[in-house]
Amino acid sequence: MASTQQRVAVCADNRFTKKKPPLQRLRLVLFLLAVPLLLIVSLMLGPSGIGFPDLDSPVGSAIASLRFSRMLMGMMTGAALAASGVVFQALLRNPLAEPYVLGVSGGAGLGATISILAGASLALPMSLPVVAFVSAVLTLLLVYGIASQGSAGQPSVYSLILSGVIVSAICSSIIMFLVSTASVDGMHNVIWWMLGSLQPASTAQQQFSALLIVGGLAGCWVLSSRLNALVLGREMAHYQGINAGVVIIVGLLFSTLLAATAVSLSGMIGFVGLIVPHVMRASFGPDHRRLLPLAALGGGVFLVICDAVARTILAPIEIPVGVVTALVGGPFFLLILQRRMKQAWIA
Repeated sequence: MASTQQRVAVCADNRFTKKKPPLQRLRLVLFLLAVPLLLIVSLMLGPSGIGFPDLDSPVGSAIASLRFSRMLMGMMTGAALAASGVVFQALLRNPLAEPYVLGVSGGAGLGATISILAGASLALPMSLPVVAFVSAVLTLLLVYGIASQGSAGQPSVYSLILSGVIVSAICSSIIMFLVSTASVDGMHNVIWWMLGSLQPASTAQQQFSALLIVGGLAGCWVLSSRLNALVLGREMAHYQGINAGVVIIVGLLFSTLLAATAVSLSGMIGFVGLIVPHVMRASFGPDHRRLLPLAALGGGVFLVICDAVARTILAPIEIPVGVVTALVGGPFFLLILQRRMKQAWIA
């Protein structure tokens, strides 16, 4: 009798049917309607007050152009970080996984710092995301190698997260050393960049980064159905004819590319890849074919709103957007950690 009631409850929840629950469809419609409204609100907020700048004056036109450019930067960076977080959480089967926690952002930041201080980013703007990506991949390999010690080549999720935190701290220490020995101008540029800023990059870098982000998002979405199977475990994925090893490697490369490109654009902005995927998964379900694009859209909007708050709340002083996301993400991380201690997500 109990098993019959359980089967009825599962069917009523539509977990194994293609039909979307009415509440989920309503949430989707409300979310899609809220996106343009929130973007318009972000364009209205700034140190000069609330409202649209006067487009007839040169100053107002410049302010509007700057706000629009920052909105585009926020959409690209937030989409890349959120999508990267979705893939990391699926591959590691843990909601605590994200680029910042796993050390990928720290490794990308170290590479980008070296590029900035060496002047390579000024001579060739496209070199910044490339160097950040290579550095992030090397950092990921280092994290995986450390976590694999004594585990027969199959590290646990928590050893990966712990190794990522340690490697990220080491990368941050190296960055601080490089900054302390740099010139005044170099130190100022790197510190402001490290705190997270959506100040528009050069046109060439923005265009090249946009291509990398679009390519990374497309690659992750192609893997989305395989991620659905992988979340259930490697054995289940194997039964469905999926090579779990190949999916994990390709997924890690695409998600690392997204995270590294985001870091090269806007600096060390943490917790976007943690907050947005978790909220979107709880709101719209775990199907990665739908979760990935919605998380990318939600991540962009979330970061744009955080940037609007950062430049408005203490006007005329502007707070780095990374500070705002950290203030939101820190308590959110602790909340998820507390829940995971009571109810583990991984098998």
